[in-house]
Amino acid sequence: MINVSSIKFRIVALGIALAGAGIMVRQFVALPLVQHHVQELAASHQLATASYVARDVDQAITSRRALIERFAAALPVELVRRPNELAAWIRERERMNPSFSGGLLTVRPNGRGLFAEYPTVAGRHEQDYAAADWFRAAVRYSKPVIGKPSRDPVSGEPTIVFAAPVRDAKGRVVTVLAGLALLNSPRFLDRVQETRLGRTGGLLVISPSDQVFVASSDPEMILKPTPKPGINVLHDRAMAGYRGTGVTVNAKGVEELSAMVTVPSTGWFVVARMPTEEAFRTVTVLRSFVYKTSAVLLAFIVATVLLALPRILRPLTDAARAMRDMAEGRRKIEALPIVRDDEVGKLVSGFNFLVERLHKEEAARAETEARLKFLAHHDALTGLCNRAMLEDRLEHALASAERDGSQIALLFCDLDGFKAINDQYGHDVGDAALREVATRLADGRRRADTVARLGGDEFVILLTGLDDAYAAASVVARQCLAAVSEPYVLDGKSATLGMSIGIALHAGPAVAPSYLLAQADVAMYQVKRKGKQDFFFMHDIFKGDRLERVPSSGTAGRSGTAA
Repeated sequence: MINVSSIKFRIVALGIALAGAGIMVRQFVALPLVQHHVQELAASHQLATASYVARDVDQAITSRRALIERFAAALPVELVRRPNELAAWIRERERMNPSFSGGLLTVRPNGRGLFAEYPTVAGRHEQDYAAADWFRAAVRYSKPVIGKPSRDPVSGEPTIVFAAPVRDAKGRVVTVLAGLALLNSPRFLDRVQETRLGRTGGLLVISPSDQVFVASSDPEMILKPTPKPGINVLHDRAMAGYRGTGVTVNAKGVEELSAMVTVPSTGWFVVARMPTEEAFRTVTVLRSFVYKTSAVLLAFIVATVLLALPRILRPLTDAARAMRDMAEGRRKIEALPIVRDDEVGKLVSGFNFLVERLHKEEAARAETEARLKFLAHHDALTGLCNRAMLEDRLEHALASAERDGSQIALLFCDLDGFKAINDQYGHDVGDAALREVATRLADGRRRADTVARLGGDEFVILLTGLDDAYAAASVVARQCLAAVSEPYVLDGKSATLGMSIGIALHAGPAVAPSYLLAQADVAMYQVKRKGKQDFFFMHDIFKGDRLERVPSSGTAGRSGTAA
């Protein structure tokens, strides 16, 4: 039984209704307009063809003009006195970029004869070029010029000359470099001659200033003079500057649809032409086709829709089934494959976007939790360990020292001069200074060591697993003093800092972490009282039956009692 509420039924019914309506519209409305629209379409096609060819011709002209200019600029002036080397030079250029199918010439400054040429053509070397339009223009101007389309006096081939002067340091013309391009040579204007529009249509390239056909699909028209005024009205308008499309009768009495487009670099224009009998033949064929195939087309549309619709909607049903399985927990929530980029694909893409957002939010929550966990044990500004993490590691270090007999050193570091930076430059610069100090203190430390920030400008360094705590602490203290005293460039501002370091050493039975911190703090204040920028040891480093005395260290005196 047919489900009339299903999407498939409604699409099929809509397709049949639209197909029937379309047939009726074509029969009674569209056909009267076809003639006009086909004519516009043919004219647009002609214009597009002419524009494409005009761009192709323009590119061929401009690229060769630019090439001859580069060659002229690169030609060493001194080679004109060495013909053999000059011939080798232009031969190498032509082989590297064979754009001038007629060859390259270096003409003498007076136009009578050549310095060198490639390839060598009999009779060309002795030619007098002084009267040639391109030679006169090249000598007169300091830029590349294009000659009039003409037949080469030696080969008789239709040719256009690209020329550029070569001047010495004083601006005198020492030679004129000329490149000869045959009009029908490959990658030049040969496409015009080879292109046909329909069975009998073709292309023309016309030079209004020279009043000649530069190129044509009909080889016999090349370099022939253009029709005299009054013979072809549309041609006369084009010669006067009109560009566009129109219908005209040519010199042979054939009605043609023509399109004219300018070649910007030369002032030429390209004509794409086709007899109207061919251009509008589609109208007759289309009219016959509509009447004969309307019924067949309707049946084909219905059959195609019935066969194709289940396949088209299959991704939708598959996606719905997969979403239901995810909702019921039978399948992992994940992106679905997009079979086609259609409406169904956009629906699946929307679902995938939702899944992606859910995954991102889950990842963001995990990242936030990791960040909070990190901040619970680390300083938010510098990333170093905070007091809680320091005390935990110090407690483990004390237990380890009691267990394995190793020694530990605790360096309590307080910056000298930080308040002045904070007051003078502001808290942002002060924070940048603290971050830089943290980096310098952490640089070079072992993985077993701990660098922590207690707050403000106070830092602590815990050294563990030492054999000689006094020597190790002295080395690290000197490294820290040297590192911190290096100049700072903060937000474009220069500053200096110092540091006072109090050191407490320990070995043997464990003590409270706070006690060791207090001892290092006391030692640090000893440095502050004695002039700063130094370090000080609490000299009693062992307790019980292992009590020893440490000699004086640093430049500060020794005093107090360590753990």
